[in-house]
Amino acid sequence: MKRRQFLGLLGAAGITATLGTTAQAAGGKSFDGYPDAKGVLFDATRCIGCRKCEAGCNKVNKLPAPPKPFEDLAVLEKERRTDEKTYTVVNKYQGKSGPLFRKIQCNHCMEPACASVCFVRAFTKNPDGSVTYDADVCVGCRYCMVACPFNVPAYEYDDPLTPRVMKCTMCHDQIQKGEINAPGCVISCPKEALTYGKRDDLIEIARERMKKNPGRYVKHIYGEKEMGGTNWLYMAGTDGFSALGMREDLGTKSVPEISAGPLSVVPMVAALWPALLGGVWAMNKRKEKVAEEEQKAAVKAAKAATKAEGEAKLAKAMESAERDKVQAVEREVKRALEEAEAARKEAEAAKTETADKDGEGA
Repeated sequence: MKRRQFLGLLGAAGITATLGTTAQAAGGKSFDGYPDAKGVLFDATRCIGCRKCEAGCNKVNKLPAPPKPFEDLAVLEKERRTDEKTYTVVNKYQGKSGPLFRKIQCNHCMEPACASVCFVRAFTKNPDGSVTYDADVCVGCRYCMVACPFNVPAYEYDDPLTPRVMKCTMCHDQIQKGEINAPGCVISCPKEALTYGKRDDLIEIARERMKKNPGRYVKHIYGEKEMGGTNWLYMAGTDGFSALGMREDLGTKSVPEISAGPLSVVPMVAALWPALLGGVWAMNKRKEKVAEEEQKAAVKAAKAATKAEGEAKLAKAMESAERDKVQAVEREVKRALEEAEAARKEAEAAKTETADKDGEGA
């Protein structure tokens, strides 16, 4: 494929894409959630920072052991985030009257930003409220990591062959298989700082706690409306959510609703992607083919030159050997002639000497 043809193909794909429909994720419609969706309510006033939830998550999801044991609470002195080997972490903050703790994991948005920007649909919002990921269709673009307002998805950069985007799944697979009846972190919490159940029921539980404990909580359920709502909900003490390191500037609109305009170009990206990759593949293949042919030609020429050089050296060596052979024969013949001549002269001299002696005797 010539470069002009490739660019023309890209242009045609772009024109076709702009005539398409708007991306489904950018339809500007809000989603009120699945009616029986479940979630988790985190009560910061009950969390003691024991990291038992981290240990439970690690065990249920069969994750690698951390560098330091879960019993080591010294790690709380440094703020952490989830990564490809850690689906949840507990961070420590300083409140007005003492330390505060917050558990961090995927919030399982009702309209997930990660799913809305993923053009291969590697992320799925499930009826049970969880957001799960399919590594088999993921192309590794990592748009989900950029889009997430909570900075949760992590990438396996240390895996060069099959890297994945990793995050909390609310133990979706384990619960569906009946292995457990609640997320591992919830089961492991000794202070009931985590409550698992239907999202609507969790909201009622939170409101009831606020009502029974006036002055204990901020009268707001974080995640009820933030970013269109999440299935992971938070309650905070009077220090507020900002004291727990949580963003309070996100608003109530979901990412798909906010990004209706920008995401309308997703069909164009999807149309350009095959053309771009196809063109790059074709050019690379052509380049490889030309290089291979040039290499073959160079090897062939080198072999021919080597053969010619070898034949020339052989001919020269044979010529030299033949010349040496002729010279050796000539030398031997000359020597033989000289020896014969010397013998003849010696015989004649001896004959003359004998004749002289005979004459003297007579």
